Amino acid sequence: MDSRTTTRLPRRLLSLGAAALACAALVTAPVQAAEKITYLFPAPPFLPAFGPIQIAKQKGYYKAAGLDVSFQRGKGGIDVAKQVGVGNADLGGILADGPIIVRPNGVPIKTIAVFGGKGFMQIVARADANINSPKDLKGKSVSVMSLQDTTYYVFQGALASVGLSKDDVTVKPAGPAGVWKLVASGDTVACACVPDWIPPIQAAGVKVKIMPADEYFPSMAQAIGASDKTIKERPEMVQKFVTASLKGMKDIMDDPKAAAKDFVAAVPMWKGKEKYIEAVFGYYAKLVYPGQAKLGEIDAERMKKVQAFYLKSGIARKATPLAELYTNQFIK
Repeated sequence: MDSRTTTRLPRRLLSLGAAALACAALVTAPVQAAEKITYLFPAPPFLPAFGPIQIAKQKGYYKAAGLDVSFQRGKGGIDVAKQVGVGNADLGGILADGPIIVRPNGVPIKTIAVFGGKGFMQIVARADANINSPKDLKGKSVSVMSLQDTTYYVFQGALASVGLSKDDVTVKPAGPAGVWKLVASGDTVACACVPDWIPPIQAAGVKVKIMPADEYFPSMAQAIGASDKTIKERPEMVQKFVTASLKGMKDIMDDPKAAAKDFVAAVPMWKGKEKYIEAVFGYYAKLVYPGQAKLGEIDAERMKKVQAFYLKSGIARKATPLAELYTNQFIK
């Protein structure tokens, strides 16, 4: 062995030893566990309305953000707002105007992101009924999901914008399965509908006229709600969930057809009905999701106008400062 070999040997041993120590560090270093959270849906999670959340889950956006999300179901948006507000769930699906109704009753919840810059509710009328605006509904029958649902409150706002009230129409509560069927059968001339219910009416061979409610009343879309406590104590978790969820919405906006496939993969009960999901997503991409300077951003002026109407109509008990109703701190 020459002198050059003897001088190089210790360096090689040192290099090997350093590599071994690095590998040992990787093996023994604790793996960062995903943060566990609970998200509460306001209705059955399989509904296309919850596409952004389901797609974010299917495509691993929550997992990539370090979140382990447990999904549960509440009993409507107002119930979800209450459950999230008192801490029974970390986050939940509400309509953006939910805090206007529940905060006066002591429920400390805020809207933290809204899925779209337009309204969730659409007035969908039979084309053969010659309904061209909410004003033409006077004396007509209209189906709604229920008399305690926010879509019904928004419908009242649309009527008020043209000088009508709920007493000027015949309102028929029909539940989520019946609201569109009454229009399809001709038992009502129109419905206070969400995009999910438009394709089934059309599939029944009925041509429709769609009147976005936010063209008459500054209604808002579905949203994510969080309690004041969660916002204060776990802002990083909230930020991660909001960002991942909005990526799911962006996927639908960019390509409803591809998003429909992802949704069906997440919710196999829709297998074979991809065209229906694609049609629904197309309506969301056109009628609900556009109109935000930044995805997820809450419009303070819309919130202000909705609260004013809810106060006037007795839907909200008292006014709440706007800063307590929402925050845009998680919108990037």
